Amino acid sequence: MASHRKAQSTSTFGGLRTPPALVPAVGVTTAALTSVALLASSAQAAPAKPRPSIEEVQKQVDGLYHQAGVATEKYNGAKEHADAQRKRVDDLLDQIAKGTEKLNTARQELGSFAAAQYRTGGISDTATLLLAEDPQQYFDDDHLMSRLTDRQKVAVDSFEKQQAATAKKRTEAAKNLTELTHSQATLRKTKEDVQKKLSTARTMLSKLTAEQKARLAAIERQKEEAAARKAKELAAQQAAAAEKQREQAGSSGSGSSSGSSSTSTMGAQAVAFAKAQLGKPYVWGATGPESFDCSGLVQAAWKTAGVSLPRTTWDQVKVGTTVSTTEARPGDLVFYFSDISHVGIYIGDGNVIDAPRPGKTVETIPMTYMPIYSVVRPG
Repeated sequence: MASHRKAQSTSTFGGLRTPPALVPAVGVTTAALTSVALLASSAQAAPAKPRPSIEEVQKQVDGLYHQAGVATEKYNGAKEHADAQRKRVDDLLDQIAKGTEKLNTARQELGSFAAAQYRTGGISDTATLLLAEDPQQYFDDDHLMSRLTDRQKVAVDSFEKQQAATAKKRTEAAKNLTELTHSQATLRKTKEDVQKKLSTARTMLSKLTAEQKARLAAIERQKEEAAARKAKELAAQQAAAAEKQREQAGSSGSGSSSGSSSTSTMGAQAVAFAKAQLGKPYVWGATGPESFDCSGLVQAAWKTAGVSLPRTTWDQVKVGTTVSTTEARPGDLVFYFSDISHVGIYIGDGNVIDAPRPGKTVETIPMTYMPIYSVVRPG
């Protein structure tokens, strides 16, 4: 009897006949392949960008506020220019209205002359004399008509001049309107730039944790303390320089000039005004009385002393006499940064009154808190 041998089952894998024990399970293979793919992807991915340190955040925020300050001064200059152009356009339109009124009056006068000539133009002088009831009256009327002809000439000349002047004003007004439109566009763009910088800075600060905000405040205090020490040293140098100047003036027998005394008085008035604004909010583009930006504050302060300063820091720095930091005295303007984008009012003892930035108020800070560009004495 032939023996019956139990057939062993086989499977096909990759085109080969393979025993069942060697065939990989489908689920296991898929998981393994997925794991390999994830490991390869992780190996190729760029490493996560490290979070900036609190010092780096402060540097970025300070940079944004600085850029916003520069944009604010640009806005102030553009606004001043646009306001001047708007006033010029309004004046020109008033002049055009008055010129048009005069033009209409001259036109009416010429019309009356033309009508008079039309009524009498068909009769000759001889016929008029023969038909006149009173010859003497005729001669009187003839003399009057002669004078009337002279008036006509004057009226015609006046009309032509008025017409030319009005046309010129219209052309000038159209040109100024075009420039005003351009200035307003610049104004809008600069305003958007300021708002964008400030919004970015606020967003960065809002993402800080309570611990990070505390650390940031501590860094600010350290910065203020270091600036205060430098300011104290500078105040001592100023006092020594002032004493030396008094000694030299005493030995030469000459006192302070009336001009110097007058400038000191005006500086004291400017400082008194600035002190009265302490605690008022900084608002970019503001010139008071409820809020200020840096250049708006010094402009308003010196206005109380009878000195009209320009609107922007870049123009203010050109008005007055530049002095050294050791010669600074109350009322002098202290300009900051290489781009001259910030200004404060020196009040003595190494301190200035400053309208710093959005979110803060008019305050007293050490003169050396920011890098000094120059010190200028208006007047």
